[in-house]
Amino acid sequence: MKKQTKILIAAFLLLLALFTAFFISELFRRVPPNDISVTGNTAGNLNNNGLYAESSGKVYFSNAYDNGCLYSMNVDETDIVKLTTSPVNSINVGGKHLYFYMDSSKAGKGLGYVIRTYGVYRSRLNGKGIECLDRSASVTMQLVGDYIYYQHYNNKEFTKLYKVKTDKSENVKVSDSIINPAACYNGVIYFNGTEKDHFLYALDTRNDTITTVFEGNLWYPAYHYGYIYYMDVSSDYRLCRYSLSDNAVEVLTNDRVDTFNVGENCIYYQKNSATDPALMRMGLDGSNPEVVAMGNYEKINLTSNYAYFNAFNEPTPVYRTPLNGSVNVTPFTAAEAAAAENAK
Repeated sequence: MKKQTKILIAAFLLLLALFTAFFISELFRRVPPNDISVTGNTAGNLNNNGLYAESSGKVYFSNAYDNGCLYSMNVDETDIVKLTTSPVNSINVGGKHLYFYMDSSKAGKGLGYVIRTYGVYRSRLNGKGIECLDRSASVTMQLVGDYIYYQHYNNKEFTKLYKVKTDKSENVKVSDSIINPAACYNGVIYFNGTEKDHFLYALDTRNDTITTVFEGNLWYPAYHYGYIYYMDVSSDYRLCRYSLSDNAVEVLTNDRVDTFNVGENCIYYQKNSATDPALMRMGLDGSNPEVVAMGNYEKINLTSNYAYFNAFNEPTPVYRTPLNGSVNVTPFTAAEAAAAENAK
């Protein structure tokens, strides 16, 4: 009788342990809901490959010195930690999770290089619990509330706009059009047309309806404090801004612009010129333009402390300068040192 009782107690304790383990596992897997106003990154960063994303004093970035693997650090570039072993881009952060596009074929070594894994992924903020939300190629993705809106690509449909719920419970096509979801504010995605025109459109993610906002000739719109910043296709890609409140357009620079990023108080842009190309910085209204670095640069990503960039077609070295204040361009040596340490 005592032996039977011991067996029953042991079985009960085992079931209790299994239930507890399952409960804890499900708790970690659960994705808390986000308010619809939550977005995962700025349009300017996402339009420059989405290599940096900031939230709650932490910066999550694709480390070019380590094949683009995902790292985290404080905004002052301290406490750098490696989170993934495969390259990432289009980094988003919201709530307790990270979202990104990952492609192991670009890692260059290891099993993942032989057996390619790629797609839209989610992980916890520490890089643990990585889960694929959609195994498809994606160009740009933006977290909007409880959904990831992303440019889904395959050989049959080519590029279409899809959305997948952050808990993976829903994955549907939103539009057959090529829509860049990078620019989003309060649940509304602002994008330019790509087929019949380059008008400014708004996609309300509450019901996924599309309306025309402004019949201009825009490229790479970015929302910031009531304005849509964009490159004007009809005027040699000069940088302009459109006021959503009074429908007025302001020309910010007559320079031909290759790429740009709007920060809290300033704009960084690459000036296209046959004689004096340069990375430039100016005020939000186009005031006080100044040279950051002479030459051709790309992948301008901004955090609250720094602007990061690299020379065109040269992933390294990565350069940075204080976002505001005096220009002081220096290499991002902390990222290089962290990559070297992880390679040991």
